[in-house]
Formats: sequence, structure tokens, C-alpha cells
Amino acid sequence: MEKVIFNTHDVVLLMTAYQCILFAILLLTVKRDKHISNLFLAFFLLQQAVIPLDILVSFGAEFRHVALTWSPNVFYIFGFGYWLDGPFLLLYTRSLMYKDYRLSKADVVYFIPCFAYLIYQILFYYSLEINEKFQLQEHYDLFLAPEYMNYVTLFRELFRVALAVSCLVEIKRYNEHIKTNFSNIDKIDLFWLKLLVIGFLVIRAWSVLVILQIFLSVSFGIKTNFATMGLLGNYATFIFVSMLIFFSLRHSNAFEGLLLKDKFSSITGDDPKDKAAPEQIESLKLFMKTEKPYLLPSLTLDKLAEKFKMHPRNLSNLINRKFKCNFFEFINCYRIEEAKKMLSAENSTDLNMLDVMLDAGFNSKATYNTLFKKKVGMTPSEFRKQSLSKQLAEEVVLF
Repeated sequence: MEKVIFNTHDVVLLMTAYQCILFAILLLTVKRDKHISNLFLAFFLLQQAVIPLDILVSFGAEFRHVALTWSPNVFYIFGFGYWLDGPFLLLYTRSLMYKDYRLSKADVVYFIPCFAYLIYQILFYYSLEINEKFQLQEHYDLFLAPEYMNYVTLFRELFRVALAVSCLVEIKRYNEHIKTNFSNIDKIDLFWLKLLVIGFLVIRAWSVLVILQIFLSVSFGIKTNFATMGLLGNYATFIFVSMLIFFSLRHSNAFEGLLLKDKFSSITGDDPKDKAAPEQIESLKLFMKTEKPYLLPSLTLDKLAEKFKMHPRNLSNLINRKFKCNFFEFINCYRIEEAKKMLSAENSTDLNMLDVMLDAGFNSKATYNTLFKKKVGMTPSEFRKQSLSKQLAEEVVLF
């Protein structure tokens, strides 16, 4: 009777690795838009592929023995994936949000733990004689392993959690700044990115709990079911990767990102060195009234600055400080006023609500209704009814 090498748990690990590798190849060979973002995402997925392989080699019920017969050098060779998936996720997040993002020297710091891991393995494992490696792996016991390795593993998982949290901070900061640069933000959908980061963070947080369970068992003799928790983490990773691929194929992430130089362009306080002249304020008001650039649905801060012949950063400061709002609010206030004019006109009944929305510069019904009610205190339909009632009342008075 043939011996079973892979059990159900092992198959899940293999399927996770297979999906990640396949999706990474798809990103590198098929999808041509946002090349640098696809590159970082592909590298992230490849790290997600080698991690289950490391688990399979190190803890597979039967496969561990098979791997040892191949070569003891197979052990720990995939361990670098734990140290690289977090950095590549952070780089992917930044490259997706900032269209001019490029790697900098400062980014090297995220890869220092991986370099340290590789140096350690070369010095203390791969430099051993082949027989010593065999002995080490044949008699390996988690409860007899050096205690400091548990601390290293805990640091590794906390490092991954910290990078995932950094991604969420980047997303939060980005959400604050898109309103400084875009007048319509409905197509700037970060759902795909949030799904990726939050899923990664939850799985990494679960890994921290597993390591803490191991600490309790190994260091304090407290019995815990960390093996079951580890298996649940493997299954969760498989489900997460499957969802990742599903949403990536259905959801377009090709939105227009910010320029990295405008990352911190939102300024809330007055700078004495950057006082706007009264004539600039009046000039901007006159320009908005006569040229009506807000009617362009795709209007951005850069486009308005080009039309108004002012540097984008200076224009952003002018709007933030003198009009006490961001670019998104500034433009959409004008759009609301334009919509009010159309809805209160005598021939407003000839226009349907969609026409009014589009003619005023909006491209999203949800945003239009939300902003209109927030500013006016009623929906566009209610405002038109009220305007028509006033017009009828005035006609009655005249007669």
C-alpha cells in the first residue's frame, strides 16, 4: 500500500501556494497598466506562496520526512517570505495611491530584518556539515528548541502586524488628501486595497496569538491547542487568497492616484510667509463665477490651477485658508448652487433629475444627493417642489 505524503491540511497549503504563484504570473505577464504596482503585488503574492511551502517542509506530518530525504538544505530556505510580505504590501499600498511613487533609499530599512534572517541562517545552519544538518532536523523538537527563537518568531509576526497597520495609516492619510485634489471621488475606490490590508492584518494578528500560545506551552508548561490555531490560520489564509483573486478580477483598481509631492499638501493653519492677497481671493471668486470650471466632472486641483494660472499647492492653500474648506468641498459648493439655479428655474420641470445632476458637474447620484441635502437641508426633489410652490404662490399674488 502506498504511503500518503500529503493530508488534507497539506493540500490546503499547496493550493494556497499554487494560487499565489498563478496570480503573480498573471500580474507580471498580462496586466500592463500600473506596472510598478503590479510588480509589488506580484512580489507580495510570491512571498505568500513560499510561506505555506515553509510550513509544509517544517511541520508537514509526512512531507517533513520526505523533504529531509531530499536534502536538509530544503529547511528554512523559504523562511525569508515571512520577512518580505509585509514590506512588499506597504510598497504596493504606496505605489497604488501615489502615481509618481518610486523606491527610495529609506525603503531599504524595511528589508533589514530579512537580510538579518538570511545572514543568521547562513552562519548558524547552512555553514554546518551535511550530517549535522541531518541530525538537527531528525531530532528537532519545538519544546527543546532554543527559547530565543520564540522571541525572534514573535518579533517577526509583530513586524508584519506593524507594517499592515502602517498600510492602514497610509490609506487613512490618502483618504484625507484626495478631497484636497479631486472634485469627484466616487471612482477613487480603495475597497480592493482595504480588503487586502485588513485581511493581511487579521491573519497576522492571529499568528501573533498562535506564537503567544506556543510561549505558554513551551516556556510555562501551560497546555494550549496552538496546533489547531495554526491550522485555522492556514485555512484562513487560503480563503483570504481566494477572495483576493476573486475581487481583483472583478474590481478595477486603476484609479488616478495623487502625486507624491502633494502627499502633505493639506494645510490647516495660517503661515505668515504665505499670505494670500485680497485681490487673489476676489480674482478666484470672479473666475469661478464667469468661467464655471466646476461644471467639468473630472476637474482636479491641478486642472483648476492650470486654468487659473496658479501653482496647485498655492491654490490649495488659498482654498483651505481663505475659504475654510478643502478642494472637494469648494468645488461642490459651486455645483450645488448651480443645481439650485436649475431646479428653481421656471422651466425646471422640463429637466429630469439626472440631467440637473450631470449639468451641474456631478457624476454620482449618491454624492449629489448627499451633498445637496447636507448643504440645503432637503433633497433635490424636495427643493424643486418647494421652488415650484413658491413660484405658484407668487403668481397667485400677482393675479
